Amino acid sequence: MYPMPDPAGRSLDRKGVLDEINKFVVAALAIGLTSTAMGQVIGKAEDQIRWRQSAYHTMAWSMGRIKANVEGTYSKDQVIEAANVILAIVNSKMGALYQPNTNTGKGWKETRVKPEFFADRETPGKVAQGLGKEGNEMAKVAATGDLAAIKVQFGKLGEACKACHDKFRKEE
Repeated sequence: MYPMPDPAGRSLDRKGVLDEINKFVVAALAIGLTSTAMGQVIGKAEDQIRWRQSAYHTMAWSMGRIKANVEGTYSKDQVIEAANVILAIVNSKMGALYQPNTNTGKGWKETRVKPEFFADRETPGKVAQGLGKEGNEMAKVAATGDLAAIKVQFGKLGEACKACHDKFRKEE
């Protein structure tokens, strides 16, 4: 694989590119966390929908990376990288992107959130806590490199994702 230049003039290999992506994701989430902590709601409804869709697509990509590693050739570093991206997303306070005016509308595509999500704010919070718990644990387990434990935790994380999908996501 050929090294890839970056705007700063450095030559980056695959790991360097992934490190830069991880830095960007963490910085973007830190901005979001700061805004949330200050009690501000930023962006128009379509921006909020697009941002949450982007985060979920990034999380799905990271889940796919872990799955490929536990079902195929295992790379501890790749699992740790993917688990850390998930860790950042599940701790980003994305609930702030679910304002009442975002129950319908289009981000990258039409939102698939069910109206029930907005009618009962307690249940989504509990489901999100479950996802946060399993996402945090995934990062801890990934760091150990124990493939058997990673497989078990990956299953738990997948179930936590599915819990939200089953309750609050419309089918396409």
